[in-house]
Amino acid sequence: MTSSLHITKPDRPELAKHDASILDLVFAMDCTGSMASYIQSARDNIRAIVEEIVVSEKSDVRLALVEYRDHPPQEATFVTRVHDFTSKVNEMKRWLEQCQAHGGGDGPEAVADALHDVLKLSWRIQSTKIAILISDAPPHGLDPVGDGFPNGCPAGLDPLQIVRDMAQKHITLYTVGVEPPIMPYRDFFMSLAYITGGQYVPMINAKLLAKVIIGGVREEISLDHLMQNAQEDIDREMKKAEAEGVDEKEKAKRIAHLFASKNMYVQQMANVAGAHSTLAKESYSKCTNMFQMQQQFQAQQPPPSMYYQQAVAPSFIRPPVPLSYIQQAPPPPFVQHPLTGASYQRMQPPPYAQPPLPGASYQQMQPLAYSAISTDVKTDEMNYDLLANQEVSEEQAARIVQKWQNRT
Repeated sequence: MTSSLHITKPDRPELAKHDASILDLVFAMDCTGSMASYIQSARDNIRAIVEEIVVSEKSDVRLALVEYRDHPPQEATFVTRVHDFTSKVNEMKRWLEQCQAHGGGDGPEAVADALHDVLKLSWRIQSTKIAILISDAPPHGLDPVGDGFPNGCPAGLDPLQIVRDMAQKHITLYTVGVEPPIMPYRDFFMSLAYITGGQYVPMINAKLLAKVIIGGVREEISLDHLMQNAQEDIDREMKKAEAEGVDEKEKAKRIAHLFASKNMYVQQMANVAGAHSTLAKESYSKCTNMFQMQQQFQAQQPPPSMYYQQAVAPSFIRPPVPLSYIQQAPPPPFVQHPLTGASYQRMQPPPYAQPPLPGASYQQMQPLAYSAISTDVKTDEMNYDLLANQEVSEEQAARIVQKWQNRT
């Protein structure tokens, strides 16, 4: 028996100590009033989800559910409700049947509490560990506007620190963002997934939820198999890259090339619209706590009067910048500098900006850094098909790099 063996711990532990055919899968679901269709979709499809994973991947599957709402006084029912792992699909279905969309006070919800409860579940050491967070609202402490707890989770929990703990336990987080309400916070949720080596999945149709879960799980199992089979090669390539001091983008390129040179293929879920943004990878994911994250987030937001010339901002909007400042002063640090020879047209506010107030007129303005669109793929055109025998993409390679760097 292996328990009697003495194993000297290496400088960096093995990448994969688990069996990809053993799956622990948890759903963390926002159960406030706006999420009824997603709860219903999970409830209707949970049996089909499990059966397809078991048949296709020959997996030993356990399921768990973490329901979350908010802290009082915003929500009087519960903050989180935890159902630990079970191998019985009927039990999971019963939990979902008891789960009702209700309440929700301010915009932000108890995301940090839900992630904390996910981390504390009874994960099997050897399992492939996947957590799927389904949300349409940010955590407390990200955007203080309209947040009943602007300084963060009242229980003192920090979602950034929690997801790093998840990464160390080899728990891969998939964040399913219900769009359009999640759009202002998309990069934040991308960064949470990126830290663990997971994916952000944009979702506008609850009917596609089952397809996303099946595709994401099967891709993740495929990646785990790949990493196990190439562990020594990955270790060698990553140690060489670290010694040379190359950045994460170059590391991902090298890992992708490694797999291509060995003719190693994986399954991929079509998720181009969910590709991690530069902001998520290079800025948000580097924040060590929510205080830093809030500062980074606020640096991306425009003052209201950069959109509205005559309107008076409501009391819950940040104080407007004086009009003279906008017309005469150089752009603040979070505004892009104009390109040489560029001309600018009058712009409408992005879809998640405050709607114009009566009598408001738009000013001529320079484009903002956060308004750039990273992909031409429309979310409503995504089908999340699972593609077999694909070369490892740089996006997947970047996730492997994150898993390697964050393991304990």
